[in-house]
Amino acid sequence: MSVRSYPELPGYKILKPLGTGAHATICLATEPKAGEKVAVKRIVRRNADDDRFLTQAESEFEIARRFEHPILRRCREMIRVRKWLQTRVLFLIMDYAEGDTLEHHPPTRLARTLHIFSRVAEGLHALHKLGFVHADIKPNNIIVGKGGEVRIIDFGQSCPIGHRKERVQGTPDYIAPEQVLRHPLDQRTDVFNLGATLYWTLTRRPLVTLMPSQKDQQKLVDLKASRENLPPHEINPKIPVAVSRMVMRCCESEPAARPRDMREVLTSLDVLMHVVEKHAAESGAEERAAHREGRTRRAEG
Repeated sequence: MSVRSYPELPGYKILKPLGTGAHATICLATEPKAGEKVAVKRIVRRNADDDRFLTQAESEFEIARRFEHPILRRCREMIRVRKWLQTRVLFLIMDYAEGDTLEHHPPTRLARTLHIFSRVAEGLHALHKLGFVHADIKPNNIIVGKGGEVRIIDFGQSCPIGHRKERVQGTPDYIAPEQVLRHPLDQRTDVFNLGATLYWTLTRRPLVTLMPSQKDQQKLVDLKASRENLPPHEINPKIPVAVSRMVMRCCESEPAARPRDMREVLTSLDVLMHVVEKHAAESGAEERAAHREGRTRRAEG
């Protein structure tokens, strides 16, 4: 993606591209007054079909401008460029979330993975307290910084709790059944999305959902898709059964069978982190003891 200065956005210095998504281009820029780094999302209206992308960006701004939580990326400003009273270009000025997405740099250690998802659950709990659902949690929408900071991004599909969408929105490998069936969305929708994201992070396999993946769009919606998913510990025996069970509970087809909210998810993750860290400490102590014993035997021999 080529980068140039935007004449509709005077004063901002464009530094480099960050990516694309939802008919938008996103760049790293510096804010004109303080010189602070920001992310700039640019959406261009070329025809009437683009109006829904403008509406989505406007909705993202209205939700993300309210954020004060460090895990939720805030929208600072929306700049609208009009021609003949019609919006032609829309800019969202957002906090810059430095780091790599889980999709590009997934963690390898279980304890680290659980810590990251605990932080994501904390951020989603804060979002739910504001009255909104993210509705598109996936590896590409979670950024982890070099210092371990976790940020949730892309609130373009977010909506009020209890909202029923007019069309299906979501990412196939992470979408909840109620999103596909266009039922009302609530906290448990994000619980499913989070569980599906954790499933992929632990197994590197996508969860089979009610929506065909992009690789197989010819298939019809499978209402029994969840039966095809193996628990993570059956894919990777190193994953504790307790962790596997928690993931599969989050990914239950029926919302009532999932954890009721992110507080319950956080409690489960805290317990699992304690167990995993304790097991790692005990295993490390046993390895060190075995190593010392081996050195003693060699010395005696």
